[in-house]
Amino acid sequence: MRHLIDVILWGALAGAAGDAPPFLAAGYKALFTCSATFLADRTPEQIARNQLTGIYGDYETPMAALPDARIDRDAATVSVSYDEAMPPRIARYRRSLGCTLLPPGAAASMPLPTVELPEPATSATDLDWPDGDRTGKPPLGADARGAPLSRIVASAFDGNSYGQGSRTSAVIVVHGGRLLAEAYAKDSGVHVPQRTWSVAKTIMGALIGIAAAEGLLHPEDRAGLPQWTSPGDPRGDIRIIDLMHMSGGLDAGPVGSRTDAIYFGGGRVEDHALTHELVAPPGKRWFYANNDTLALSYALRARIGDDAAYLAYPYVKLFHRIGMRHSTAETDWGGTFVLSSQVWSTARDLARFGLLLLDDGNWAGEQVLPEGWVAMMSAPAPVQPRLTRLDGAPLPGYGAQVWLFGQRHGLPGGTFAAMGNRGQYIVVVPERKAVIVRRGWDFESGGFAIDPFTADVLAAVNEGRIP
Repeated sequence: MRHLIDVILWGALAGAAGDAPPFLAAGYKALFTCSATFLADRTPEQIARNQLTGIYGDYETPMAALPDARIDRDAATVSVSYDEAMPPRIARYRRSLGCTLLPPGAAASMPLPTVELPEPATSATDLDWPDGDRTGKPPLGADARGAPLSRIVASAFDGNSYGQGSRTSAVIVVHGGRLLAEAYAKDSGVHVPQRTWSVAKTIMGALIGIAAAEGLLHPEDRAGLPQWTSPGDPRGDIRIIDLMHMSGGLDAGPVGSRTDAIYFGGGRVEDHALTHELVAPPGKRWFYANNDTLALSYALRARIGDDAAYLAYPYVKLFHRIGMRHSTAETDWGGTFVLSSQVWSTARDLARFGLLLLDDGNWAGEQVLPEGWVAMMSAPAPVQPRLTRLDGAPLPGYGAQVWLFGQRHGLPGGTFAAMGNRGQYIVVVPERKAVIVRRGWDFESGGFAIDPFTADVLAAVNEGRIP
């Protein structure tokens, strides 16, 4: 199944509207090159193969016309020229916060927010899975022979079995907390992060749960953003839970997953995600919109009320508590986390996050998320997306920042998933105590069929009589 959001509609619109402006393509190249260089330690050749191909169709032509990115490791910047009359687009790396794309025309010296984070007390190499990276007996790999599960894992990489032209970068299968299978493409690896794309939305949902447990907010609270609180502004009625359900009711354009002004234009969340008009009553219309999640990120910042504490929040409250040592949440240049998409994380870290969700937010006896929060996230939202394709094939439902699968997809009831562009998946199957992570560099014209892959993995685990 292709990622549900980036569907044929946008391709038709992009084709009618023409190519993306060069400044957006240059911003895309600068930001992705920066993150892949400084966070993932990828070479320019690897970045060109995996990060700058398979992109939105309207970016392909302007991207191909751009010169090579200039990587300045001393200054921790990446710049991409696109117009002789304008300065290059610049992305800058900061330790702990990854890369931020500067607005068009900005100099590399533009001030950016920073944060100092405490170092983890124990190295990942000194701890057993899942808290660390010691796995004991190596898990099955894609090249293992004979085991049913290893054959399924290997087939995820063949570019055909689960989607013509799909490009898998990593697969992890966890069952009963045990790392059963793990395999990587040649340009990936255990400690190589990738952009999560919209998998980050589920991380945002978890952070909202932590904030709720701390009394910073309640799901039924009005979002209370300053931009929406003028007397008589109907946006003042939008609740936190409406935003989590993708039913905030704000105009998000024809395709709500395209927030290019923020992602590639260098715009701030507060200037672009929070300024749209209300076009439906809050809670009454489902429409997948990055802006709903970005509004949650900004609301969390406002509730915390201290930018240093906010910038440390994903790390201190979530990542470091469950061993996600190779995960980085990136911000816009104003210091708001772009938690609709812009997290870089490894497959193992995403598997750890999946385990947290599988165990009702509990990690090694510590209740990281409030009890019942995962059940709330994975319950069907009051208003649902279309549940079938035009040909009658089932589509997933939606909860609160997660997608919902079940028996009509050939999967156990209660299965839910975090899903992102280019084939990023964390599938949680509570009935089978399983977490399946699939990472990809899929082309926009194709995709990976996650529901049959998940069904085949579960069948293989059962066939192999793995306890």
